Amino acid sequence: MHNIVYILLRRIHLPLIVLVCVYAIAILGFVLIPGMDDKGNPWNMGFFHAFYFVSYMGTTIGFGEIPYPFTDAQRLWATVNIYATVMAWLYGIGSALSLLQDSAFQAVLRENAFRRAVKRIHEPFYIVCGYGDTGTTLVHALCEEGYRSVVIDIDPGRIIALELEDLPLPVPGLYASAAEPETLVKAGLMRPNCAGVIALTNVDDVNLNIAISTSLLRPQLQTIARAESHAVEANMLSFGSNQVLNPFHTFAGRLALALHAPGMYLLLEWMTAVPHEKLREPLFPPHGRWILCGYGRFGKAVHERLLAEGIEVTVVEAAPEATHSPEGTISGSGTEAETLLAAGIKNAAGIVAGTDNDANNLSIIMTARELNSRLFLVARQNQHQNDIIFNAARLDLVMQRGKIIANKIFALTTTPLLADFLLAAGKNSNEWANQLVSRIGGISGEEVPQTWVMSMTPADSPALYSGIARGKTVLIADLYRNPRNRDERLPFIALLLKRADTEILLPDDDTILQRGDRILMCGRFGTEQQAEWVAKNHNVFDYLHSGEERAGGSVWRWLRSRKEARQKV
Repeated sequence: MHNIVYILLRRIHLPLIVLVCVYAIAILGFVLIPGMDDKGNPWNMGFFHAFYFVSYMGTTIGFGEIPYPFTDAQRLWATVNIYATVMAWLYGIGSALSLLQDSAFQAVLRENAFRRAVKRIHEPFYIVCGYGDTGTTLVHALCEEGYRSVVIDIDPGRIIALELEDLPLPVPGLYASAAEPETLVKAGLMRPNCAGVIALTNVDDVNLNIAISTSLLRPQLQTIARAESHAVEANMLSFGSNQVLNPFHTFAGRLALALHAPGMYLLLEWMTAVPHEKLREPLFPPHGRWILCGYGRFGKAVHERLLAEGIEVTVVEAAPEATHSPEGTISGSGTEAETLLAAGIKNAAGIVAGTDNDANNLSIIMTARELNSRLFLVARQNQHQNDIIFNAARLDLVMQRGKIIANKIFALTTTPLLADFLLAAGKNSNEWANQLVSRIGGISGEEVPQTWVMSMTPADSPALYSGIARGKTVLIADLYRNPRNRDERLPFIALLLKRADTEILLPDDDTILQRGDRILMCGRFGTEQQAEWVAKNHNVFDYLHSGEERAGGSVWRWLRSRKEARQKV
């Protein structure tokens, strides 16, 4: 608030001085000019009556002459001051209106409103730096799942777009540079309920500064940053950033995974999708020779992973020398049929259009399809505004940089055990993944499954924890029972059970639960609420465990405990 007061005083101090001076002279004049009372005796107006009269005269309210009719001299002075005070007010109001339009004053108002909005957040929240394609997707997904977030972006248009969006939860946004540590502090970095900082700007150096500031100011805070160059990625990892994500390497890794383990690829896609996405169909990229158009950062990452999979790759690049393209590179953009024919498009198994221009990528795909209709088509999409035409292109796989990173960050932030599960799942065979995908597809319906963690603690699962503490044998199978009918099974499965340093992948139904266990669940949307009912409601747990329905309420529970104690004696 001190900034607002300072700017106000600095910008309108002269109009205030003029207004005060005009009022002071007018009041003094009415005090000094003699008047006449109702009996014709000389009378001088006091300061109080003069101030009262000038107050409603200067604002043009006009109550009349008080306390006695004015003399000609008083009326002449009143006439002069009517115009003087009106001009002073017009000058003051004009200065105030110009101040409201001043960019510096508006910035201070927005900043103070932002600070107040952040202070009103009492739940855990994430600071999202950058509201481009990735940030937009991530914030929407977090809001859908009930997670609070705060946005910082250097582009005022994006902050305005954020304010106009109809999100389930209010999301404060600030137009500022996230590279400045003070901006992160304004966004709530030092608040105890700040759950993490996510750096998603399109400038690697800015993301690096955000990661460094967070590491120094809040060393134990979760930090996730995007990096599109090897140097910045290595720099971030050198000082202990929690997660550094490279969209090009991530996509190249998934393409390679689809080549040798399609089932594992599909499992990864389902597990890291944002809520309410449609289930993706299995993907079977063919082996053989591939053509890669564009050898920038994206092309280099794809080229490296394809070669590691034993795939022969022919590179097409418009500037081979500038990009240090490998030997045998075909010079050209790939949009011309001659270039693709020279690269051997007729006998190729797949093509990757990986330039940084969406129009060129679509042109490459359309030309390649005409020359070889059997190609497996992969294209890089740089702008989310082109979703419609990329969907119309009927591609086998689209690299959307923002969506890939947003989905992975969403999974890391909302489901802590998911990273452990994916790491353990990756050590299994593709056949194992196919069986698990089949199970998940059978319970999740048409949408991607929802994942959540159930912890055997007094705070998270009081009913289950109490039952275990009382010596009851609680099995994984008990968690699957429908609260309304214990003989029916809820549509979810346990993916991972973590007990201290031990991990059990896909625990069996007869696995006995212990206090402190954490279980990663996966199931149809809406099932989590029913599972929480089982975990938190003592009566529901007793019904599912024993099959007996008992009366609820603290008094009945006390009487039942007394009865059980007497039976033991």
